[in-house]
Amino acid sequence: MSFDLNARLAARRAEHLYRQRPLLQSPQGPEVVVDGKPLLAFCNNDYMGLASHPEVIAAWQAGAERWGVGGGASHLVIGHSTPHHALEEALAEFTGRPRALLFSNGYMANLGTVTALVGQGDTVLEDRLNHASLLDAGLLSGARFSRYLHNDCESLASRLDKAVGDTLVVTDGVFSMDGDVADLPGLAKAAKAKNAWLMVDDAHGFGPLGANGAGIVEHFGLGIDDVPVLIGTLGKSFGTAGAFVAGSEELIETLIQFARPYIYTTSQPPALACATLKSLELLRTEHWRREHLTALIKQFRVGAQALGLELMDSFTPIQPILIGDSGRALRLSQLLRERGVMVTAIRPPTVPAGSARLRVTLSAAHSEAQVQLLLQALEQCYPLLGVDESSELDHA
Repeated sequence: MSFDLNARLAARRAEHLYRQRPLLQSPQGPEVVVDGKPLLAFCNNDYMGLASHPEVIAAWQAGAERWGVGGGASHLVIGHSTPHHALEEALAEFTGRPRALLFSNGYMANLGTVTALVGQGDTVLEDRLNHASLLDAGLLSGARFSRYLHNDCESLASRLDKAVGDTLVVTDGVFSMDGDVADLPGLAKAAKAKNAWLMVDDAHGFGPLGANGAGIVEHFGLGIDDVPVLIGTLGKSFGTAGAFVAGSEELIETLIQFARPYIYTTSQPPALACATLKSLELLRTEHWRREHLTALIKQFRVGAQALGLELMDSFTPIQPILIGDSGRALRLSQLLRERGVMVTAIRPPTVPAGSARLRVTLSAAHSEAQVQLLLQALEQCYPLLGVDESSELDHA
């Protein structure tokens, strides 16, 4: 018996779910070159516009001169360098927690944390719309795994009543495909009532949310007692790469001892930590970035609603336009691209069946004029969108 891979790929194409990687031929920013074509991009997660910031680049270059390029080994062997340590201390201070721990990426941070905290005989409860890395972590932990209705505290409470062993409640802070935020006060109350821990992956909240950009926990004025486990990624608002977990002294020491993705992975380049320290400084001090981004979000929502587009309930930089059918979402993405605007169509299994969308993301690096160009392109393209698109559109 052999694997019929061609049949699987053909089925993907027929369902308008086939994916291809666009080739970026320029630095990240509002104006990019993709597959040889200049485009105005509204599809990356560089919310604070720091991915190509000259001071961040200079910090990386200086870090490479001082510390070399590779991490060399895992953190527990000889890979934990001074820049890594300084970044962990800065992230702990930023989040208002005793300690923070660096991971090489967000998927590993989520996988490592969940599997280190719960296992057989325990329970993990997750929001139905959590990121794939969180869902995979719950499934791989060996704990009893259940998903509660999206952002529904009553649904969570009913599942908590049936929980056994140590119980971990897991949610995204900002849901990456819808742009809405978790009801953290309600979730925290439900979890504490049953002596469960709440873990929040705030990958998309750091930067845009909170008075100082410290994310959804700061936004709601909660503390470590409400959210004992806080996760953040560095490849979005921080503009670099990697992830971190912030929490108590005991939590971080537990992860160092038991989180296999941390123990058995070479550390990130020390120079990358130097770059992230600079981006953290800019994120904390340049408040105009959040203010400008907030204005752009309002501008887009007002303009899109005037065009009759179906938006989702989001005040974050993630502004999905709900289309429904995958073929129609691809068609709209293609029409926009022909007019020099890049917005990616998001389809199942990333989102539920029947909820394909264009995921517009805004950045502090965008200008009001650029957002207006996006709205003008949508005004031209949306009326051209047919009800039934039967042609294969595989490029997106």
